[in-house]
Amino acid sequence: MLPNDAVERIGEGCKRIGDLCKQEGISQWEVVAFQSYGHQLDIEAGKISLAAGGGEGGYGIRVLEEGRFGYAYLVDASSATPAIQQALDVARASPAIEGFVLPSAQEAAPVDGLCDRRILDIGPEDLLEQADAVLSEVASLDKRAVVTGGGLGVGATASAILSSEGIESSGITTSHGLGVQVSIDADDELTSSYEGDSGRQLLADVPSCIANAVHWAQVTRGPIEVDSQPQDTPVLMTSEGFSPLFSMVVPTALRGDRLVRNESFWSGKEGTQVLASDLSLIDDGRMDGGKSASSRDGEGVPSRRQTLVENGRLVGSMWGTRDAAQQVAEGRIEHAETTGNAVRGGHQSPPGIGCSDFTMTSKNGGHSQDALLQEMGDGYIVHSVMGAHTANPTSGDFSVTTSTILRVEGGQILGPVKQAGLSGNLAKALSEGVRLGDDVRVQGSYSSGSMHLPDVLMLQGLRVNPA
Repeated sequence: MLPNDAVERIGEGCKRIGDLCKQEGISQWEVVAFQSYGHQLDIEAGKISLAAGGGEGGYGIRVLEEGRFGYAYLVDASSATPAIQQALDVARASPAIEGFVLPSAQEAAPVDGLCDRRILDIGPEDLLEQADAVLSEVASLDKRAVVTGGGLGVGATASAILSSEGIESSGITTSHGLGVQVSIDADDELTSSYEGDSGRQLLADVPSCIANAVHWAQVTRGPIEVDSQPQDTPVLMTSEGFSPLFSMVVPTALRGDRLVRNESFWSGKEGTQVLASDLSLIDDGRMDGGKSASSRDGEGVPSRRQTLVENGRLVGSMWGTRDAAQQVAEGRIEHAETTGNAVRGGHQSPPGIGCSDFTMTSKNGGHSQDALLQEMGDGYIVHSVMGAHTANPTSGDFSVTTSTILRVEGGQILGPVKQAGLSGNLAKALSEGVRLGDDVRVQGSYSSGSMHLPDVLMLQGLRVNPA
């Protein structure tokens, strides 16, 4: 899947571009390169509908002169000269950021588990076998169930960074992902559930998310009648339902630039309690096998593991080099420096600030779902939401809908609700009366990085409006 010389080829391209930057007399420059290859299959209406494969990539160039920076990108290193000139033109037309310099080279220890060599040997035939196994598993779990959408794929990315400040690094990461929409259309009722799994390592032929998709398509059938009046109520959100809201709101609130610009609901609260006193938030850029982990961040700064909220108190924030210099230059903060949280979405844009592998933990440990339901008493279980991207990361307010919701009374599940609105303020809901489940699952993110979250019981701050 990945050419044997992929890393060497993009590394040589970075050096060619770097040499041209030196010839132009550019004081500081940085070149990044990405080359990705992969195979994927799509599934529709219970059948494999499309098999595809290929690759993409290119180079990004950031130049810096007296605090002014410019950025350009290109596909082939042979066309670097006009791209460098474009980056210079942008820099010379940009305002200067006093004190902004590219980071210097530092030693960075490797992170384990980011490349699974087995994935490099997977071809389309292997994916076809896995897809067949998934379709068969769904049919065996419930003869009414059909995979109406989804797909699976594998990928490998060769990446490199080279800078005028002595940073030089390259490597390979792999990925394997799968997601399915399982539907049950029977007895004049249609229910469905989407579940997925992905990681740096090779997944099982039939991951546990497949059974979970069938389960939620089953348990949401036969909706019961409930009071349609809005009510403030405890809600137990599964990891899958909670992660879209959490990832949209919480990591963004911990960006240093947003905190000092008063664009975070935690602005001005450094050193004070912002979460329930047993909760901590950790960003781990060095997690073994982490979906967003790396030995270096998007600027080549060594990655790190840092606690941002400790036992409920806000003790840290996330920074990249440019944003730290800019906020100091504009007088919003006396001192700030990179925390190794520069992230890139690829070669086409300069780095921004984001989290890596983000975890919420409790010093009280985790609890079984039965224990959480008993503590909740009367309330709801929410497994998925629609509209999480509309949540406000400045205020923490959100208003979403869900059709994967169960009514709970006296700690017992009564049955599904056809549809409901869910609203509240996530900062308030997490400030006290929070209990965590005992099964941490890895989820995707609306912002950056990956979320490592259990089920979360919130006893206050949420309102449910059944349809």
